Amino acid sequence: MWIPTEHEKYGVVLANFRGMVQHGLPLEIGDTVQILEKCEGWYRGFITKNPNVKGIFPSSYIHLKNAHVKNKGQFETVIPTEDSVITEITMTLRDWGTMWKQLYMRNEGDLFHRLWHVMNEILELRQQVLVGHLTHDRLSDIKQHITARLDWGNEQLGLDLVPRRDFGMVDPDEISITELYRLMERRHRRREAPPQASMHHLFLQMKSMMSSNLGEELEVFFSVYDSREMRPISERFFVRLNKQGLPKSPEKTERQCTLFVDLGSSDLRKDVYVVAHIFRIGRMVAGEKKSVSNTQYKRPYGCAVISVADLLTADFKDDHLLKIYSCNAESEWYQIHDSIIRKVSSRYSHIGSNTGLNVSLQLLHGDMEQIRKDYMRLFTRNVSITKRLGFSDIIIPGEIRNDLYVTLERGEFEKGGKSVARNVEVTVYLLGGDGQLLKGLVCCGSGEPGVDEHRSFVLYHSNSPRWAEQIKLPIPLEMFHGTHLRFELRHCSTKEKGEKKLFGFSFFPLMQDDGRPLPDGTHELIVHKCEETADLQDPARYLKLPFSKASLQPGNNQTIKNSKESFWIQSSLCSTKLTQNGDMLDLLKWRVHPDRIIDCLSKLKDIDGTEIVKFLQDTLDTLFGILDESPQRYGLKVFDCLVHVINLLQDSKFQLFKPVMDNYIENHFAGALSYRDLIRVLKWYVDRIIDAEHQEQIQQVLKASEYLFKYIVQSRRLYAAATGGQNEEEFRCSVHELFKSIHLFLSHESKGISPITHTQAVFLRSFPTVCCELLKIFSMREVANLARDTLSSLPALTHTDCPLQAVKLQCMVKTVESPLYVNPESRCVLLPVVLRLLHTHLQEQRELVLCANILTSMLTVNTPATECGVSEEVNLVMESLSGVLLRTVLEVTNRPQPAATSLRLQYQDVTGEFVACLLTLLRQLKDKEYQQLLSRFPTKDELTSFLLQLFTVFRILIRPDMFPKDWTVMRLVANNVIITTILYLSDTLRNNFLNEKFDFKVWESYFYLCIIFINQPCLQLEMFPPSKRKKVLEKYGDMRVMIGCEIFSMWQHLGDYKLNLISTLIGPFMEVTLVPQMDLRNVLIPIFHDMMDCEQQRSGNFKQVEAKLIDKLDGLMSEGKGDETYRELFNNIIPLFGPYPSLLKKIERETWRESGVSHIATVTRLMERLLDYRDCMKIGEVDGKTMGCTVNLLNFYKTELNKEEMYIRYIHKLYELHLKAQNYTEASYTLLLYDELLEWTERPLREFLTYPMQSEWQRKECLHLTIIHNFDRGKCWENCIILCRELANQYGMMEASFYDKIMNQQRLEPEFFRVGFYGKKFPFFLRNKEFVCRGNDYERLEAFQQRMLSEFPHAIAMQHANLPDQTIHQADAQYLQIYAVSPVPENQDVLQRDGVPNNIKSFYKVNHIWRFRYDRPFHKGTKDKENEFKSLWVERTTLTLAQSLPGISRWFEVEKRELVEMSPLENASEVIENKTLQLRTLIAQCQMRQMLNINPLTMCLNGVIDAAVNGGLARYQEAFFAKDYIANHPEDGEKITRLRELMFEQAHILEFGLAVHEKFVPQDMRPLHKKLVDQFHVMRSSLGIQPQEFPLMCELVLCILQMAARAHAGPPYLMPSAQREAESWRDAVLSAIQLSTDIPHPHCHHRPQTK
Repeated sequence: MWIPTEHEKYGVVLANFRGMVQHGLPLEIGDTVQILEKCEGWYRGFITKNPNVKGIFPSSYIHLKNAHVKNKGQFETVIPTEDSVITEITMTLRDWGTMWKQLYMRNEGDLFHRLWHVMNEILELRQQVLVGHLTHDRLSDIKQHITARLDWGNEQLGLDLVPRRDFGMVDPDEISITELYRLMERRHRRREAPPQASMHHLFLQMKSMMSSNLGEELEVFFSVYDSREMRPISERFFVRLNKQGLPKSPEKTERQCTLFVDLGSSDLRKDVYVVAHIFRIGRMVAGEKKSVSNTQYKRPYGCAVISVADLLTADFKDDHLLKIYSCNAESEWYQIHDSIIRKVSSRYSHIGSNTGLNVSLQLLHGDMEQIRKDYMRLFTRNVSITKRLGFSDIIIPGEIRNDLYVTLERGEFEKGGKSVARNVEVTVYLLGGDGQLLKGLVCCGSGEPGVDEHRSFVLYHSNSPRWAEQIKLPIPLEMFHGTHLRFELRHCSTKEKGEKKLFGFSFFPLMQDDGRPLPDGTHELIVHKCEETADLQDPARYLKLPFSKASLQPGNNQTIKNSKESFWIQSSLCSTKLTQNGDMLDLLKWRVHPDRIIDCLSKLKDIDGTEIVKFLQDTLDTLFGILDESPQRYGLKVFDCLVHVINLLQDSKFQLFKPVMDNYIENHFAGALSYRDLIRVLKWYVDRIIDAEHQEQIQQVLKASEYLFKYIVQSRRLYAAATGGQNEEEFRCSVHELFKSIHLFLSHESKGISPITHTQAVFLRSFPTVCCELLKIFSMREVANLARDTLSSLPALTHTDCPLQAVKLQCMVKTVESPLYVNPESRCVLLPVVLRLLHTHLQEQRELVLCANILTSMLTVNTPATECGVSEEVNLVMESLSGVLLRTVLEVTNRPQPAATSLRLQYQDVTGEFVACLLTLLRQLKDKEYQQLLSRFPTKDELTSFLLQLFTVFRILIRPDMFPKDWTVMRLVANNVIITTILYLSDTLRNNFLNEKFDFKVWESYFYLCIIFINQPCLQLEMFPPSKRKKVLEKYGDMRVMIGCEIFSMWQHLGDYKLNLISTLIGPFMEVTLVPQMDLRNVLIPIFHDMMDCEQQRSGNFKQVEAKLIDKLDGLMSEGKGDETYRELFNNIIPLFGPYPSLLKKIERETWRESGVSHIATVTRLMERLLDYRDCMKIGEVDGKTMGCTVNLLNFYKTELNKEEMYIRYIHKLYELHLKAQNYTEASYTLLLYDELLEWTERPLREFLTYPMQSEWQRKECLHLTIIHNFDRGKCWENCIILCRELANQYGMMEASFYDKIMNQQRLEPEFFRVGFYGKKFPFFLRNKEFVCRGNDYERLEAFQQRMLSEFPHAIAMQHANLPDQTIHQADAQYLQIYAVSPVPENQDVLQRDGVPNNIKSFYKVNHIWRFRYDRPFHKGTKDKENEFKSLWVERTTLTLAQSLPGISRWFEVEKRELVEMSPLENASEVIENKTLQLRTLIAQCQMRQMLNINPLTMCLNGVIDAAVNGGLARYQEAFFAKDYIANHPEDGEKITRLRELMFEQAHILEFGLAVHEKFVPQDMRPLHKKLVDQFHVMRSSLGIQPQEFPLMCELVLCILQMAARAHAGPPYLMPSAQREAESWRDAVLSAIQLSTDIPHPHCHHRPQTK
């Protein structure tokens, strides 16, 4: 027995189940199922992605998961109770999986592979979350990473933005709309304008050095260099290379990869470079002989640079090959990088084209913590960190550094008795206070570990070497005291022994006598003579000597002072524990010198802020210690110093030290009595604000008021804890007295902008935080009253440009966001003040951004638990702000959007925030609140104005551009609020705006709003994926149907007032019914019956309804709306909503049923054509189907609807299609349709399509020229002439050029094909119809068949020409029947007249053709094997078209089909006649020398004569001239006579043709000609023709041919000397055109009367 499940509600399929049992549900592994019932090891339920299909499946195939059930029962919803991130991953990856496969099908390979990697990455992270062994911080990092990947994929696939809070999706119904908006806006803003990182880092990997002649090991030093200030800004990164140019330790990645950290935004400039200095380790002179010396020296080799700005555009690691330059003079080595950067090419040379430094570089953005998360792969392989020289732009608390940087600058040395200059090498040692060597603390660069000593590079023969070589000494703090540096100076000999001889030394103690480190800067050290290393063993011996020339006392050690030898170094200390500032040390040691306290406090403001924050806690302890020592004496000074320290932390460089001060106040501050002195001094300052001349110091004090109150509050708490709360009343009084002084100075009203105004603004900025501090010792209501009084004390009226306005609102923003407003008790105190301020600013439309922030924060705050509290607050807000809020939304949405990105985002923010506020308020309103809101409007006009504004705002909210396109969640929430409001307001409309109170504007606005609501894209559920559609339906239902039912109900309540709305609403209602939702259509289509009935009763017809319906239908269908189902619904008898029958059925009951049914039929036929047209245009290809569909539609508009404007529009659409397909003739005929509608009058025409405003004759002239141009391109020059004759006075020369083209240019005769479209799968305009199509140039039957099959790829080609039966007609398939047909010219006069040139005849053979024929030969009766001509009949099918070809289309429908049978005698006559005509044409062309080759005439003569001799004419004579045939067929006497005459005529033409042939035949073809002459004599004898009969016929033929020759002579303007020939030529063309007057004029497309 099946029983409903209680706990087993949700599960995942573990294995595939084929569902082969009865009612089995097929399952695939990974599917999620919802379980409804269970029975003995089986479950019944459905797959969540397809809930409509239910079935049974084994319980063993399902892994159950915990789930939460909503709406238990028939429509219950099951939600898995798992981590929301896991749920989102599961749902999202399912959606992605489907779309991922579609990417593959669409061949979007790049996104396909990227999405594949992201999906795998998400699955791996999901597995880590499910395991559950992660720390809280690591879990947060992984969730953040997951959500970032999910957002990336959703954006790439065009999916919706997901609102999240703490990495989990939020339910829009469980948070306020303002909070939902802020969540989505924050995520959208982060994506549109990602935050700019203030810290940057440069990753560098040394790969290799390319060179053809290395042979020595190399040392490469990288650093970041600022060329503007000409100094390095980073430490050096040190890489050792082997002799092949590769890193010496490839297994140790930290020795080849580094991260230059803490680069500021100001460092990413064009003049900041990565510099590489390269040194070789080898002989003194490159390439010297091995026998000279084996000693290794460090020598300059080359330098390379690259700008940091070049790396800004790359988002990935990129390889660079840096050019290496050598220094032309070693004395300039110290500045070679500057020379390269500044392009001083005389100082350096390119080493060689085959030499380069191969490095990989990438800029990373963000703080180090973020970098470690985003680029974990970098830090898994021990990347070395190369620090910045000095502190970064933002100092991080807790960072410990004690690094001394020493740069070996230069030296000045004597020759020392040498003939050449020395080769000086400097060795650096670090020695402790005990004289022992400190090992491993000398660092040449970050890539290598520290060493015991550092040896400088050697400059060859230089007594004034300049090194500029930097080393780093990371000395621990405890070792710093007593430590000194020793620099030993040696001369490196280049002789065979390669000695390094000591000649002197210098030393540098790190600490001064007073305990301070030596100051930063350049130091000139004394060079002490020394030639033995043993003399340096005891440092105590030389430490007593002076170390620098600056330390020499006047008059002492003159020998040393006058020495010419000096050694310069530069030192820089970066320490968080040591200070070089004496004033700082004096302050911290104030108890040693109590008499200097005032002086120390005065100098504190001059100390560098870095020094203060390094010793922040010590400094604060010192200040409060001095305050406790003597409050009266030092109170004011200490207070000023405390203000200075507090304000120092406002600097962006030190802002991270605010938590350090907070921690100090909370855990280390011990001044229990300090609050009295702080309040006293603070009040002293506040009391003097109004009278003070200078406000700067007072402003600094008020700027620090947040932390001053923190100290006051903490001090009081310490005192109360120590004394049990003594002096509480005294403390309260002092605070209230202080605030009285504050209120007094805040109430001061200044004229214009004064210093006091700025002081007031400074205090207001920190006031909300002051209130938060006071909450620690005062009650919520007390602080709320204090805040209210403070805000109320501000001047009510201030200058418009006064900065106090904005500051006041900023203060209000922070107050509303503070705990003070969250608490219901204090909120009721502050709310009136906030609302009063908001109303004032919104009324004046000032500071809208801040007003929006305040209102959003107000409505985002958690609402009170009691419904009563909600109602009171909502009523208060609505009463105060409803009107101004609506006006504000209308104002901001109608403003033009700014172009700048930042301003545009701000514009969208303020608009969206006001909208979200309005929606939040409306969602909180219930029926009672709506009644109270509407009852506040005393008059109907005010209520009308409110409703119109509200409807307008709703229409704005529905606009597609209101929210970003992926904010579907926000749109659905907004729509839910709108539909709820509409339902509430429907009663108001019925009660207040019907009967005598009917208001057209309100009702029209209401219906327009409902219609726009239904049509908005975000509600078209049919376009959504199934999973998204299911979610929307479960949460909101189909809101379109809900609003549709409301429309129907409201329409029924209108009664007779419907007439006022029909004309404006019929089009919009039509648009709504085109939405492909059956229930909605069923509800709304009956409204058309009401409209037609009302219109019929009022005016006796419903032409207005019909006209507007048809106009709207065309536009909507062109936009892609409507479908086949809608047409059937509109036409067929279908049970509709409620008691209402179908529209057609209702109309059939009316007295006006005939016109109504006719109207429905017309609309239905129009929809058929519009649907076909839309389907064709969707394909986007210009083919015969698209053009035929357009022709079908424009003819319908003209013949059945008489819609001239629509007719003209589709004429031009068809014209554009023809031009695109290069069908120039058809394009001309198409445009002629519009030309026919115009006359040569002065009637003004409005601007239309692409035509400007002009007179009717101007537009017609323009059309004529366009048509002539296209006829010319289509080689229909005869038609051009006819049109030119209408413009003869102005365009005579143009007409002459067309005559010339007719006679001199070749035209191809197209072939024609009959095409039958059979089967129900063809569009309506083709289905079961036959057409004749004009083929393209050079297109034969096979090519045409292939083209048609490509246009209809699903069609089946029929292989016979017989008409198909009804089985084919009704088949659900497509059948094509194609065969060639021959044109039948309508008037033969032009073709039969001998004086007409063949070029003209060829035109009329294939133009203006209405009829075409197809011949099928067959034998009737017994076939005579000896002579088949006796029984050879022909079945001739003649097809008559609706319009002539060529025309506005390349194909037209067959209107009439005639079938006749031709007897063998008639067939014989026609064959001979056609062949004779061909002969005459070829002879004439040969005579006129138009034939370059005589072969066509030769072949034709041979074919006719040979056939006549060997059976052709002889067979006809045998068959039809026999006595038996004449006796048996007396009715054929005339036909026999006609056949004999045709034979005689052909013989005479042949004889003349042979004469012409003899004249032009080449010599090598003479034998063939002789053979033809002999055969002709035989043929003539068989016919019984005597030779003397020839001359008369010959003369006649000659005359004809001479006339034709004159006709070909050329146009008059080309041959002025041959006037008579030219006239005869022109007359021949004109006579042909005149003879063709019965052939339709190009303007006329109606079949002519048959003569």
